[in-house]
Amino acid sequence: MAGEGDHERAVSHTVKAQLALRDLILSGALPQGERLSELSVVERLGVSRTPVRMALVRLEEEGLLEAIPSGGFAVRAFSESDIDDAIEIRGALEGLAARFAAERGASRGRLAELKDCLAEIDDLAGLSEGSEESFSDYVRLNARFHALLHALSDSPALMRQIDRACALPFASPSGFVAAQARLPQSRFILTLAQDQHHCLVEAIENREGERADALAREHARLARRNLRFAFQNQSAFDLVAGSALIKRRAR
Repeated sequence: MAGEGDHERAVSHTVKAQLALRDLILSGALPQGERLSELSVVERLGVSRTPVRMALVRLEEEGLLEAIPSGGFAVRAFSESDIDDAIEIRGALEGLAARFAAERGASRGRLAELKDCLAEIDDLAGLSEGSEESFSDYVRLNARFHALLHALSDSPALMRQIDRACALPFASPSGFVAAQARLPQSRFILTLAQDQHHCLVEAIENREGERADALAREHARLARRNLRFAFQNQSAFDLVAGSALIKRRAR
């Protein structure tokens, strides 16, 4: 039992170090290109070397860090093409999840969960006025919708790959939702996204695998449009998690 407790504590320390380090990176406190060694992170976070070592490896797997040949890690920078590719990969995987859900057949109970989630989004008040509370609720419900969609695939292997694809903040289904509250195009984007949600559920319910796949891919591409809009609005861009890591093209 003691060994088991030691393992749980080690995992807890690693997770805490990982979350703390991720926050520093996404906030811009650790800028792109910053070199990180185990010792420097230990001193900064005040934790021991073992959880720091594991945290650095996990953040490299997530894509936020890259290993340096001479040793240590560096904070990654992301081009617009990098982000487009990450979003496209996530869309392809979610498309496969939607196809699996449609072709394998989802139970009425699980479809009802998806529909209930959509109904809650439909009922949100204040989204078009940019209400902060409404957008907070939307982020939560949107994340729930996508989690339910992934689960409908009944494929643990696929769900693991989707989780990896969503690890980068720019690629997750809610990656640019917070910025939408500041965008003039907010109402249009949200209306389109919610219509795609409804069409996706309809395709799954009707067991239309190809349609479900295509809809999920197209829905993911809304994130690319949101990013383009955010580039035109600095206050919105500043709300994008990890915006400090993005190398913007000269315009």
